[in-house]
Amino acid sequence: MDRIPVVTKNLLAINVVMFLALLVAEKNGIDLNHLLGLHFFMSDSFHPYQLFTYMFMHAGFSHLFFNMFALFMFGRTLEYVWGAKRFLIFYILAGVGAGVVQEAVGAVRYFSIADGMNADAVRIVLEEGALALQQNMNFVEGSMAKLNVVLNTPTVGASGAIYAILLGFGMLFPNERMYVFPIPFPIKAKFFVIGYAVIELYMGTVGTPDGVAHFAHLGGMLFGLILILLWRKKGEIGGPYV
Repeated sequence: MDRIPVVTKNLLAINVVMFLALLVAEKNGIDLNHLLGLHFFMSDSFHPYQLFTYMFMHAGFSHLFFNMFALFMFGRTLEYVWGAKRFLIFYILAGVGAGVVQEAVGAVRYFSIADGMNADAVRIVLEEGALALQQNMNFVEGSMAKLNVVLNTPTVGASGAIYAILLGFGMLFPNERMYVFPIPFPIKAKFFVIGYAVIELYMGTVGTPDGVAHFAHLGGMLFGLILILLWRKKGEIGGPYV
């Protein structure tokens, strides 16, 4: 298992190349994260292809590094067990599914905020909000600012697919012991996955806004779970390897 399998290797390469392209484009006044990141479906900047492209874009080097580290550590194991084709299907569908969940959560947030605003304020956000954020500005009025963030801030990153990979590893190897910083003792993979899911649910519902798409992470895990259960029901993959 020293060699990196083909799909994992190519996913790593594509993500790195797209990050380098992002940096080059920025120097030429082009924002690839704006073009390829996932916008809310009511935004003028939304395009259906973004449900696919957003998972290959990242907000910064640390964002890219930790996602690719997890892909390397856990993704290659799933690919060895499932094979290249099934692993690629799992990765892409989980990533797209995470984007769909992010859109649904965005809709709930958008309409809950907009319901408390007058029509003129909503219209101003719709017409002027995107330009304001592109100039690193936002509305002073709180509801308008929140609505603008939901409407015009793109979601980027492979995290939805990565969280599905973590779920898959935990389901296939539930009793595999892992060292997780800063915990000073090893924990079983199944508890690692459950812990991550609980943290994401907490941060998404009652945590303070931090610019992280927590429900997209959970959406990736949800779609990953559905795929694994479906494949197990069909007898196409086995149960846990303990």
